[in-house]
Amino acid sequence: MSYAHLLLTKESGYAVVQFNRPEVLNAINIQLMTELVDALEMLDKDDEVRCIVLTGNEKAFAAGADIKEMADASAMEMLQRDQFARWDRIRKIKKPIIAAVSGFALGGGCELMMTCDIVIASESAKIGQPEINLGVIPGAGGTQRLTRAVGKAKAMEMVLTGRMIGAQEALQCGLINKVVPVEYYLQEAKDLAKEIAGKSPVAVKIAKESILKAFDTTIEGGLEFERKNFYLLFSSEDQKEGMKAFVEKRKAEWKGR
Repeated sequence: MSYAHLLLTKESGYAVVQFNRPEVLNAINIQLMTELVDALEMLDKDDEVRCIVLTGNEKAFAAGADIKEMADASAMEMLQRDQFARWDRIRKIKKPIIAAVSGFALGGGCELMMTCDIVIASESAKIGQPEINLGVIPGAGGTQRLTRAVGKAKAMEMVLTGRMIGAQEALQCGLINKVVPVEYYLQEAKDLAKEIAGKSPVAVKIAKESILKAFDTTIEGGLEFERKNFYLLFSSEDQKEGMKAFVEKRKAEWKGR
């Protein structure tokens, strides 16, 4: 399937979704988000794809929202547009999403990065929520996911000043997983996707679901959810194959069911 603002390629066991608006540093507009949700939901249903890499280019993962689309909008127009409903659909993607980030990841770009499950960044990455400089605040999860990732103090600093942080600072405060040279960031994300794609697909999906549940419940509720999912996996063919392969000292052959 072809898209106006995305490039989509499928590799062995995983797919790469790349933003393709280089003339505006991959600024996020409604059409791009519509295409992104469509692509992610399609890949989520594709049995050949077990992990997804989301990326931009060396200059920018995504340098924020397309301000021209909203500069003159009224509050009622923004409410009726309900543009963040698309973001809620990304939260429901069951397969792991790895963000491969280089250059700018600002505003909506930072928020998209934070919806991903793992983040590999190049040394040139510049991450931030600069909405305060436009007289607004983050609206796609920036005040919530950022606070959960880096804590109240750092989130306050970043959101209230609009200051960008570099890759090493983002790594130190737990916002990203790994920093690599620019020439390797995408390959590093692909290698990680390939590694995850080699695990049991059903266990990977349930593991992701269980980890994300930790943000929505108490420790008691989270532990109960985890245990039920643990028991549930004993009804899968992958559990039987995985444990049998371990005992027989061979590589497991996953079925994804």
